Amino acid sequence: MLGELIGQCAGKVTGIRVLPTQGQYARLEVSLQGQGNLLGQPITEFGTYVQTVRSGGVLQGEAHNVMITSNGEVADWFGGGVGRQAGPGFKSTYGAYGRFDSAQAALAQLEMVATAIEYDVEEDGSYRWQMWEWTGASGPEVVGAR
Repeated sequence: MLGELIGQCAGKVTGIRVLPTQGQYARLEVSLQGQGNLLGQPITEFGTYVQTVRSGGVLQGEAHNVMITSNGEVADWFGGGVGRQAGPGFKSTYGAYGRFDSAQAALAQLEMVATAIEYDVEEDGSYRWQMWEWTGASGPEVVGAR
């Protein structure tokens, strides 16, 4: 079950590197940078994900993002997802999941949260995501309990 919306961000793909094919699947390393908010704190996000293009046009990704507040606090997020192309160029949509391995000060409670994310990329490489706390089938909200 989804709990509170805990963050959102928008930005742009800043680089792409072609990785060696794994089996029959092409892989890309994608770098990105954006601006948004996390628990009401303004953030700048830097991230990298590896995207594997699987059979039937299925996209599988694994990501590592660092989010830095305007006060210099850092949240370190890891996750992955599954998506599909939604049009030409970069245009794609993903459902993603993840966790914060570390988070400082006002963001520290994120270390106890599983996240669910809607992630969309436009044809020009711009992206946006929204992140919710995942509370389980009937569990209490951790973020909402602040």
